[in-house]
Amino acid sequence: MNARMIKLSTFRTWTMRAVLALGFVVATVDPGQASSRIKDIVDVEGVRENVLIGYGLVVGLNATGDKTDDINFTKESLIAMLERMGVNTRDGKIDTKDLAAVMVTATLPPFARQGSRIDVTVSAMGKASSLQGGTLLVTPLVGADGEVYAVSQGQVAIGGFSASGQGASVVKGVPTSGRIANGAIVEREVPFSLNSLRDVKLALKNPDFTTARRISQAINAYLGTSIARPLDPSTVQVGIPANYSGSVVDLITDVEQLRVEPDQMARVVIDEKSGIIVIGANVRISEVAIAQGNLTIRVTETPQVSQPSPFSSTGTTTTVPRTDIQVNEDKDKRLAIVNDGVSLQELVDGLNALGVGPRDMISILQAIKASGALNAELEVM
Repeated sequence: MNARMIKLSTFRTWTMRAVLALGFVVATVDPGQASSRIKDIVDVEGVRENVLIGYGLVVGLNATGDKTDDINFTKESLIAMLERMGVNTRDGKIDTKDLAAVMVTATLPPFARQGSRIDVTVSAMGKASSLQGGTLLVTPLVGADGEVYAVSQGQVAIGGFSASGQGASVVKGVPTSGRIANGAIVEREVPFSLNSLRDVKLALKNPDFTTARRISQAINAYLGTSIARPLDPSTVQVGIPANYSGSVVDLITDVEQLRVEPDQMARVVIDEKSGIIVIGANVRISEVAIAQGNLTIRVTETPQVSQPSPFSSTGTTTTVPRTDIQVNEDKDKRLAIVNDGVSLQELVDGLNALGVGPRDMISILQAIKASGALNAELEVM
């Protein structure tokens, strides 16, 4: 490598490239294939999911449930359930390990109708060691407004297992959490009339002024009228043309198939925990000189044992310390220049030419940002 300048490669093939040796993930896309369907980059306002939650009991466990003597809420829940069935247990002692208190969660899809079924997730909240073989009893699932929207019951299927003996135990996956496929029946619908809307608002998943404008331009070009306009970086408002009156579904179906090229901010994302670096395609740097070097100090202790001569009556056995210290200053590292306005590919090639690992690469990028030479947003996870 020349001490004055790095010769950066001009190889400009826009393909997905992962430089595994340096922990790089570089996202580049062929401009001819960069367009995306509007359907994939926006959400339609009002078409949304709702989360549900409930508290219930799982029975039929093989001595892997809560200890009712230690878990009071499990015991009280069992007593309350039995009393609703006409069984009086207040005067008796309840001690069962075949029962577990659980939290039940589910997602109510948009436009879910009464009688349709949804999946639920069951998670233990006490001392249960496994839900294998258990059955969830009738559990109401409520929304954020406190209303019951679904009722769940069924056999719990787990993806892990646990086994133990006197001297060892093994656990695979998470046996205290499971799912019930189609385990809840929708009892209440979320009211929303799509066809009564006067306009449709599209919410961008990645808000951006340019992308919002491109979406509105694509819709106007397709409909032949200026009926779509961006309200802000995250919202595009689309009016209902006369020929789509009373048929908003048809309008959304036609619009969501249109293709636009999303614009992206120049961004560098760093995950310091795993050493992963993701560099966007629009990242540019100003001319900057980079030098990278590490000071490594290695201390090695090699104690030696000193013993007296055979049959000696005066000497004693002692341990003599021996310490070896080595200092490596990486004197062969040199200052390198990265030219102004290089492309993503050239930037990666230039940084690779420095021959550093992912941890040092993170420090270099942070230092370039601190110098003001990185023309991009730096996000550290």
